[in-house]
Order: sequence, then C-alpha cells, then structure tokens
Amino acid sequence: MNRLFQKLNQSRIFRDLNPQEFSWVLYDVGNSAYTMLACSLIPIWFKNLAIGTGQGQITGDQATAYYSIAISIVTIAVALLGPVCGALADRKDRKKIFFSTAMALGAIGCILNGFASTWMIFLVIYVLTKILYSTSLTFYDSMLNDVTTEERMDQVSSYGFAWGYIGSCFPFLIALIAYVLGPDMMGKLSENVSKIIGFTVTAAWWCLVTLPLIRNYRQKNYVDASETSVRKVFGGIFHTLKTIALHDRKVLFFLIAFFLYIDGVGTIIDNCINIGTDLGLPTVGQVIFLLATQVVAWIGSLVFARLSRKHQTVPLILICIAGYFCVCLYALTLKTLLHFGILAFGVGCFQGSIQSLSRSYYSKIIPPENSGEYFGIYDIFAKGASFLGSAVIASVKLAGGTINIAVASLAIFFALGFVFLLISSRQKKMVRA
Repeated sequence: MNRLFQKLNQSRIFRDLNPQEFSWVLYDVGNSAYTMLACSLIPIWFKNLAIGTGQGQITGDQATAYYSIAISIVTIAVALLGPVCGALADRKDRKKIFFSTAMALGAIGCILNGFASTWMIFLVIYVLTKILYSTSLTFYDSMLNDVTTEERMDQVSSYGFAWGYIGSCFPFLIALIAYVLGPDMMGKLSENVSKIIGFTVTAAWWCLVTLPLIRNYRQKNYVDASETSVRKVFGGIFHTLKTIALHDRKVLFFLIAFFLYIDGVGTIIDNCINIGTDLGLPTVGQVIFLLATQVVAWIGSLVFARLSRKHQTVPLILICIAGYFCVCLYALTLKTLLHFGILAFGVGCFQGSIQSLSRSYYSKIIPPENSGEYFGIYDIFAKGASFLGSAVIASVKLAGGTINIAVASLAIFFALGFVFLLISSRQKKMVRA
C-alpha cells in the first residue's frame, strides 16, 4: 500500500507536491468521505430508524428536531474543545498523537454507527463521531505550518479541498449503491446491511488515506512547555484571546471577516435542498446538480491553486467573496431547474477556494508554534457562524418572503466580510517576542 501511495505522489497529478504535502492533502481526501455521508445518507438512515409506529418510535417532526439538537450539541462541543485540544497539541511531539487518536476513534465510531439498532443509540454515536471528526480537523488544519512553506500554503491548502471533493465521491458511490439496493428503493438489501456497508466503507477509506500523514508528519513548530495543567492551558487561551482583541488587529479583523462570509457560505450549502424544494423542483434533478457541483468545486479549487502561485492570497479571497455576492443576487431570478443548476455551478466555482485560501491565509498571520490553539479559535468562528445565516433565512420565510429573497439577503454577509478583510489586509502582522 505504501508503494501505491508513493507512485501516486510521483504521478503527473501530484508531482509538484513533496511527500509531506502530499500526505497532508490525502487527509482531506479521506475525511471528505465522511462529510459527504453526513450531508446526505446519515439523516435518511436516522429518520428511517426513528419514524414508525412501534414502541420508542417518534414522529417526523420530532426526528427533525432531535437531529437539529444533535448538530447544535456538536457545534457547541467543538467550539469549547477546539482551543483546549489545540493548545495541548501545540506541545512538542503531541500533535500527531492527538490527531491520530481523534481520527482513529472517529473512524471506529463511524463503523459502530452502522450497527446502531435504535434511533437514540444511532444519534448518540453520531454526535460523538462528529465531535471526534471535527476535532481531528482542528489538528489537521494546524499542521499546514509544519508540512509546507508560507509561499506554498495557498497552493497546498487548495489542493486539499480540490482532491477532497473528488476523492470523497468514490466511497460515497459505494454507500449510495448500498442505499439504492436497500428497502427504500430496490429492496435487495436489508436496512441494517445497507447501513453497515455505507458506514464501514466510509470509515475504511478515511483510515486508509490517512496512513501516509501519520507515517510522514513531523511537528516542526511547537511550544516548549513541560507543564500542561488544565489551569495553565485555559490561562494561555484567555491570554491569546486578549492578545488578539487588544493588540493583533490583523488576526482580529480577519476573524470578523471570516465569521461573516463563511456564515454565508455555510448557509447556502446547508440550504441547497431547501431552496429547490421551496421552488418545487424535482429532487432527482437537484441531487444530480449537487453531485456535479463537487466536480465544479474540484476544478475551481485547482484553478485558484494555480492562481495562488502568482497572486497574493487576499485578492483571491476577495474574488471568491465577490463571486458569492453575485450568486446571492442571482437567487432572485430562481424559477426553474436550469436556474438552480446555474446557481449550483456558481457556488461550486468558489466553494472550495474560499475555504482553502482562508485556511492558508490564517496560517500565515498566526504564530506557527501556537497553530493548534489558534485554529481552535478559528473553528469557533467557523462553527459558530452558521446560526446567523439560518436565522436570516428563517426570519424572511416567517415574514412571508420567498426563498429567493431569503438567499439574496445573505449578500450582506459577503459585503461586510469583503470590507473587514480589506481592513485586515491593511494591518501590520504582529511582531511577537
């Protein structure tokens, strides 16, 4: 298997990545498979377990409510754990241990999810798995400072998102076939067998493509501190937050900008199906366009990876923000499936790039030895942002507005994010002793 990865690294596709960079990119390929499953089949399997007439079963509305509560629990838990785990991982030779543990336990949880026999057990395992998965991403993002140079961060980060979009499709197609063969459609497989196949294939892929990173990663930047008491860690986090708020204006204004525009990005992604449903569009057509968006996002990320070789990061992010601003305004014209497809295409053009370039830009402006702690804070802004956009969508709908107006209203997040990113770019990078 190691020879296979070595040949792949030497292929024309990845020849401009060194072994450490290639190994880091592969984890995006692995974890994206779980993301695809969580966004598509996991909610369906949960509702199949939950809704019914037997003892312990619940209604469809209750299932939706409980699932939403579970997602909220994950968001809060990751926001609280991220900075603490990140700060602990910043100690010498700790990051690989924390990362490997979170990834391995997450993959085990993914497999166990397939064997859950009741909706309550299914939901509890899913929450724990999603927390471990999200925590592994905090460690993973903070590794970027160790695996590459500042000049190559944009390109390598973009490659991660690009190949993550394509790589996630392979295990997902197997899981999708298992679902199609299940009782909801063809009836060739039982519900249990269908679930087990989907979760197990996803976990196996997740683990397999992570092996090169575990083998090759070396922590170059770290905090040389022997004491790791919880009190000291929390004290360090509060000191970091105080430093950002009072002194590090470049990081502060970037985090504000990121909070605003990533809120818009996440809200559009989360509500894609709701947009089509509200417009009365055929579900099959929507799914086809959303799968096609993965390919568009792959191409878009590779294009911006090439552009990052010659252009600064901030202008490229600003282009992505402007692109999303136009997508929001275009939503006012949505009527047909073709319009929906054009909207999905627009989202795909900038979806991976705005996330990958934000990650690499943040890596450049933070102290590399504290990258774990800083990316824990970054995740608070990323995860905590989602409620604002959702609140806008809900408010417009409850006020009697259309989904078109609701999506168009998100343009304000991108406009403000654009302004704050410009302000951040004009601040000097803080000089640390």
